[in-house]
Amino acid sequence: MSQTLSWGIIGTGRIAGIFANGLTKSQTGKLVAVGSRTQEAADRFGATWNVAHCYHSYEDLLADDEVQAVYISTPHPMHAEWAIKAAEAGKHILCEKPIALNHAGAMAVIEAAQRNDVFLMEAFMYRSHPQIARLTELLQTGTIGDVQLIQASFAFRSGFNPESRLLQNALGGGGILDVGCYCTSMARLVAGIAVGKPFADPIQVTATGHIGAETGVDEYTVASLAFPGAILAQLLTGVRLNAENHVRIYGSEGSITLTTPWNPPAGQATQIVVQRADQTEIEQITIECPDDLYSLEADTVAAHIQERQSPTVSWEDTLGNMRTLDQWREAIGLSYNAEQPQGADQHLPVHKRPLAVHAQNIMKYGQIAGVEKPVSRLVMGVDNQTIWSHAVVMFDDFFEQGGNCFDSAYIYGRGRCEEILGQWIKNRGVREQVVILDKGAHTPNCNPQALHSQFMESLDRLQTDYVDVYMMHRDNPNIPVGEFITVLNEHKNAGRMRAFGASNWSIERIQEANEWAAAHGLVGFSAISNNFSLARMVDPVWAGCIAASDAQSRAWLEQTQMPIMPWSSQARGFFTGRAHPDDRSDAELVRCWYSSDNFQRLERVNQMAQERGVLPINIALAYVLNQPFPTFPLIGPRLLSETRTSLPALTVELTPEELRWLNLEA
Repeated sequence: MSQTLSWGIIGTGRIAGIFANGLTKSQTGKLVAVGSRTQEAADRFGATWNVAHCYHSYEDLLADDEVQAVYISTPHPMHAEWAIKAAEAGKHILCEKPIALNHAGAMAVIEAAQRNDVFLMEAFMYRSHPQIARLTELLQTGTIGDVQLIQASFAFRSGFNPESRLLQNALGGGGILDVGCYCTSMARLVAGIAVGKPFADPIQVTATGHIGAETGVDEYTVASLAFPGAILAQLLTGVRLNAENHVRIYGSEGSITLTTPWNPPAGQATQIVVQRADQTEIEQITIECPDDLYSLEADTVAAHIQERQSPTVSWEDTLGNMRTLDQWREAIGLSYNAEQPQGADQHLPVHKRPLAVHAQNIMKYGQIAGVEKPVSRLVMGVDNQTIWSHAVVMFDDFFEQGGNCFDSAYIYGRGRCEEILGQWIKNRGVREQVVILDKGAHTPNCNPQALHSQFMESLDRLQTDYVDVYMMHRDNPNIPVGEFITVLNEHKNAGRMRAFGASNWSIERIQEANEWAAAHGLVGFSAISNNFSLARMVDPVWAGCIAASDAQSRAWLEQTQMPIMPWSSQARGFFTGRAHPDDRSDAELVRCWYSSDNFQRLERVNQMAQERGVLPINIALAYVLNQPFPTFPLIGPRLLSETRTSLPALTVELTPEELRWLNLEA
């Protein structure tokens, strides 16, 4: 083994004791500390397992310099909080499954590990047992031909105790998160091996289940999964139902059965049963393993410390598994109270500290006429945020990175996006710290009357009495500019808008509107929001869209110093490695951005990115940020990793000559 580790255990429940026992047999680990919520529990656990340091708080354990790695064994809802805090304390992490209540929480944990450069693994201990390596070998060598169906069950009938964590909604109870996660992880592992990958994610998840009327959790449920390669899976789990708890894999030439897939006893051999279609005899493969399952898990952590994650359960594997569990719960209509916007825990981020901007952030800020607050140079678009638990993790992270401007619109998610953004702002108590950019009056309702009615409804959805910047979402050339300017000034004068502008208006109409406003003693547009990116928009992303990336528009923006808050500033991922002349799998990317000149720009971006040691997307976004006029590019990250990889663009400085070179003008 590559490293000897001194362990601390957070939590003193049953699984903590099992892991402590495993550490006594580990080749690499020793238990030096335990943390509990009470000194009595910590001392009792410490006496049982001969632990030198017993703490009455988890914080004290994380402050112990002797502790190098922590095993988190708290109830499910506390996993993400303490994994993040452990990462921030510089501790390596083995976190009991599930790593969080949902995919969003898992993202937050993995980002914390990434940003603090620590090891992290979700504790699916069965993956460390040698029978999984043998199963992998059997599948890779085609022992049963092409995998077609996977059956996995893990269920048990617990006594009916409403106070048990297994049956409490508030503690993330039910079968899916407690043991169903094993079934999904096994199915994804087998399906992945079958198609030559470490794991595979399902393309379809359907399920039925029984949610207890008294418990509000899934007491037993079955799911059907469809994977690439025509592979299906049938999964059974529950906490109020006994099951066989086997894994069977059916292939075109036979079947494989694991009789003890989840928790093979230490020192006892396990059996893999192989039945080939062309043979009458059943083959029983014996897997000898004298080691304790949890000691193997601890040794797996030590073996991969330097890589910061283990192929046994990689970060992407964890994220895919959590996403599948979310889909399973959604299919049976199960959500946890802690995931609801009005839940008691919804006033704090996943780490359970008040929301605050990180002191070491690299965000930059600018000004927009009429808006007293500084505006972050990157603006988070919320048009793809329609799930509360996911959205708040994205918003919290952006805010902590110094981002304070959020872009929404009346039509996004049929109002759902405005509602989520408004509820998040209210829950976090940050209305005066954020800049809301909201839009309305989209075609075919682009007229002064619709502008007014939609805007008033948007204020209700956002739970605010004003927006910082309001943009007309489209133009209607059949209506004189003065009619729009008049109603916008009425709202501004009433204090419902601090500033307003136009999205997808031509430069000529914008200029006409501002000239009309000046002539009538009114306020004109303070900013615009047309498309602007290094890549030329070949075909409008949506009908009525207008770009301002051409030389004439850029000259006008430079002359007037009109701020632009451009959408699709990263050309919808054109510079992320998704675009290639021979890859036409993404029809929208091809339609809107594929052209010979854009691919020339992509070549130059890749060249400069390699020279500067940054990602190509950083160069493409820096092109927008470094224009000789104010820019506040909108970004639309769907994952925390996309936010993280966008931010370094703020540190890339480009000269006028480099801007011209990137845009094929030199």
